[in-house]
Amino acid sequence: MTLFEILEFNRELIAKLVAAGVKADDCKYIDLYIEYTSMRRRGEKVTYAVTVLAVKYRISERKVYALLKRFAADCTRRAAE
Repeated sequence: MTLFEILEFNRELIAKLVAAGVKADDCKYIDLYIEYTSMRRRGEKVTYAVTVLAVKYRISERKVYALLKRFAADCTRRAAE
């Protein structure tokens, strides 16, 4: 299967994801967000959780904060349009 065929087959879903603000590489950080929410439930401070996750995923703390903000954002309204 070619890239074009995959895109064509999933065109509607991809368009909704883009409208919702999803970036192509966001799927790499799903586990990061799950770990962050788990750490917060255990009572860890935000700064500590961000630092630990930045080191573990080898990304900047700024990128972790941006991911957390994007993943927590309500996208229902934009995706429905």
